Amino acid sequence: MNRIGKLYFRYGTMGSAKTALLLTQAYNFEERGMRYLCMKPIIDDREKDNVIRSRIGIERRCEWIYPDTDIYSTIAEMYRKNNAVNDWILIDEAQFLNEQQVDQLARLVDDFGTNVVCYGLRTDFQSRMFEGSRRLFELADSIDEIKSTCSCGRKTIINARIDSTGQIVTDGDQVEIGGDDKYVALCRRCWRDRRIASANRNALRFEASNSQ
Repeated sequence: MNRIGKLYFRYGTMGSAKTALLLTQAYNFEERGMRYLCMKPIIDDREKDNVIRSRIGIERRCEWIYPDTDIYSTIAEMYRKNNAVNDWILIDEAQFLNEQQVDQLARLVDDFGTNVVCYGLRTDFQSRMFEGSRRLFELADSIDEIKSTCSCGRKTIINARIDSTGQIVTDGDQVEIGGDDKYVALCRRCWRDRRIASANRNALRFEASNSQ
């Protein structure tokens, strides 16, 4: 009987416990004796240990995915050497995959019946989709939102970037490494209001500096 796998995309804003859910799922697979593999795109060259870490303190070793990694060839060769196919592949920070790598994951699902679960963000700090996320929305068999709540009570949808004073940042590179010191998850309304407030403060500072 042919194995039938699925490509899953589970997305949420920063702080929505995506990584914790991935690591919990890995633990459950291990307890049941199921074959699985954890993977993560490497986006920070300062990383020394190939591990996936959650904000709540749990971690698990993983395989790095580099920008030029051919995931299909890498995993297919692993299956050939081990003479076994993984039941599950769990991928953290899937938004940083490129389009070709998402296509390769879909091919793994279709050719080997492996289940692939990708966890990641939908959009960047400017509310624009990441390349990997866009392709996952186009190809995934199952798409689920991991919801979290803004301080106002609404659902968060924006991964807002902030500066050292907590003001909203609207310009810059799409990828900038950081945690709570650089990002805050907001609902759309709070993101709008804080951008307006930041713009007004900047305008007042500009006027004050010119009047001196």
